Amino acid sequence: QLQASGGGPVQAGGSLRLSCEASGRTFSNYPVGWFRQAPGKEREFVGAIKWSVGSAYYADSVKGRFTISRDNAKNTVYLQMNSLKPEDTAVYYCAGASRSTITSELGKADRYHYWGQGTLVTVSS
Repeated sequence: QLQASGGGPVQAGGSLRLSCEASGRTFSNYPVGWFRQAPGKEREFVGAIKWSVGSAYYADSVKGRFTISRDNAKNTVYLQMNSLKPEDTAVYYCAGASRSTITSELGKADRYHYWGQGTLVTVSS
């Protein structure tokens, strides 16, 4: 089970930090990804972190504004979102993989095997 939290309303230019906590399981050494889905749009990749090495990868749309980190002791992954824009409005989901994934495929949703319930981020202009 994954529990995403931290969403809410924020003004453009503001910041939010989302958390993704695993309960009943650990993230092990496999990637954890963040995806988002805006109303009327398809789900899109935001970023991912390779748990074992801590390396993070981002979609071009959020690069330089969003940062993914992890806390091993808390079994939690964070998505720090800065300089938020109205187009960042979406339901944000975290997802965990159950096996290794090559970097070029981190953005593919089918590489992740368990998903959180999502948390809504609303950015107003």
